[in-house]
Amino acid sequence: MRVVISAGGTGGHIYPALSIINKIKKEEPNSEILYIGTHNRMEKDLIPSMNIPYEAIEITGFARKLTLENFKTLGLFIKARRRCLQLIKDFNPDVVIGAGGYVTAPVIWAAKKLGHKTFIHEQNSVVGLSNKYLTKYVDKIGVSFESTLSEFPNDKVSLTGNPCSEKAIATKAAKKSDFGLSEDKKLVLIVMGSLGSKTINEKMVEYIYGFRTKNYEVLYVTGEAYYEKIKNKRFPDNVKVVPFIKDLPSIMKRTDLMISRAGASTMSEIMALGIPTIFIPSPYVTNNHQYKNAKDLVDKDAALMLEEKDLNKVGFIKMVDDILKDEKQYNKLKENVSNLGIKDSGERIYNILKEMILNDKKFY
Repeated sequence: MRVVISAGGTGGHIYPALSIINKIKKEEPNSEILYIGTHNRMEKDLIPSMNIPYEAIEITGFARKLTLENFKTLGLFIKARRRCLQLIKDFNPDVVIGAGGYVTAPVIWAAKKLGHKTFIHEQNSVVGLSNKYLTKYVDKIGVSFESTLSEFPNDKVSLTGNPCSEKAIATKAAKKSDFGLSEDKKLVLIVMGSLGSKTINEKMVEYIYGFRTKNYEVLYVTGEAYYEKIKNKRFPDNVKVVPFIKDLPSIMKRTDLMISRAGASTMSEIMALGIPTIFIPSPYVTNNHQYKNAKDLVDKDAALMLEEKDLNKVGFIKMVDDILKDEKQYNKLKENVSNLGIKDSGERIYNILKEMILNDKKFY
């Protein structure tokens, strides 16, 4: 299989793209991949470091309000389309995939213009601006949330889940002792994304001492940007603080309760692994999509949500205590979130891609 794939800007787009690449490579080891990304976002370093052929295009996102910068963005978009036409023509892929971010717009547009099969994946419950624009240019669309199906044409859209879920399931469980934790105590994992959250970190440094009398343990992942500021502080013996965990699903498999932002990839791992969770959605993201991601689970009694504006020490710790003490509620959350998990997301996406290729008229 020859594949052009594009995703950019954040890990929420890039890691699902990598999961799709890994699935294709697993099924068809001789597949050839070309990754098209931005010239200045995290994928420009990450993807080449993984020995995946990479081409960068200069492009920026459109501002959501009228501004002169949008004229510059439009010029870059037109230039990027021309470059993508040449890249795709030269590579001649069987299928072109967009996994989110504004960089995907010229890639998918060019692919469709050249007559190639196209697929996009929407990770969030709120459809991104690029994916809205690309709907008319794609053959098939995969979504992570059932509630998002109605946002796309019926004949194009499928519920695939997020491909990060399969990697989480395949990950080997960590030893609690590697983090200085006890094997026989319940574990609460607090993590606010790969970079952490300034607001949450400032509050957690104060709140964390409220766990000192509890009979469970807390593993708090600050994010690398904030660890230096607090690493020399003294914390209770039942609280361990680390800057990051390279393979987070490994410790998620040993976690009893998780406190997390509501990014789509992390949520897919939580659902796949069936972890009761308190979501504290970031209010700083586009279209407040993390709130809507979390609400999708809350409305199904599969998670709890605590908005950042309502976060306080007493209420937060009481919420954690109540879930761990109430066995009936805990088991209900665990069962419901497990039932929502799509454990074969990568397989579903691969099958869609394969079917598109086999049905392409150029194969007859």
